[in-house]
Amino acid sequence: MSLLQVSGLGISFGGVKAVEDVSFAVAPGEIVSVIGPNGAGKTTLFNMISGIYLPGRGSVSLDGTDVTGVPPHRLAEMGLSRTFQNLQIFQEMTVLDNVLAGYHLSERGSVWADLLSLPGMRRRAARARAGAHQLLKRVRLDDKADQIAGNLSYGALKRLEIARALALEPRILLLDEPAAGCNAVETEEIDHLIAELSASGIAILLVEHDMKLVMRISNHIVVLDHGEKIAEGEPSTVSRDPAVIAAYLGTQEEEQADADG
Repeated sequence: MSLLQVSGLGISFGGVKAVEDVSFAVAPGEIVSVIGPNGAGKTTLFNMISGIYLPGRGSVSLDGTDVTGVPPHRLAEMGLSRTFQNLQIFQEMTVLDNVLAGYHLSERGSVWADLLSLPGMRRRAARARAGAHQLLKRVRLDDKADQIAGNLSYGALKRLEIARALALEPRILLLDEPAAGCNAVETEEIDHLIAELSASGIAILLVEHDMKLVMRISNHIVVLDHGEKIAEGEPSTVSRDPAVIAAYLGTQEEEQADADG
């Protein structure tokens, strides 16, 4: 059974269709990648699914419940978490404190309990710290818990952002270009981490430009071009699809023409 169901999703900006009639599903433990040339509508699609944009058409269902237009904090409570293309890290905070920030939605203590440091609040804080340390171990940053986040390498920051998203205990995790800007070693670390999360039962919806990574880890691929779905299927099938090849070759030819001009 599908955990996430996207049905006929679409949105327009100023009369221009940014995404039109996109449908697909993601099952528990499955890795589904959304690919396409620059400007294909991938991040816009993510923003509709994660509640940042209100779709103009279509619907989003999470575990059979219609969540179209539900705000991000409510989706997080329901089991949908995401990372962003541009890092959303607190650079001046420690690595551990960045992950602890992800636990705020699960903290239900009252204001008075916080101010008075009542036993229940102290127990919750202790559980959060223990959980944060476990998540840092999961993303292989446990030895850097007390370091200032801004001192980490770019690849480590990417893994830190995933750890903070995991603090919300998601059933489905949306990753927007998790390997962008990473070198080969850092990309391999992201590769292994995504595979481990999938093996644990977390559904992964991925936007990524690194085609080697996409083809290596994806169970299913959705291809967008100019906001429309032009292909869908297993990596081996999608990689041979004439429409996909034409879309990417067209992009390369345009870039070469710009360079020559």
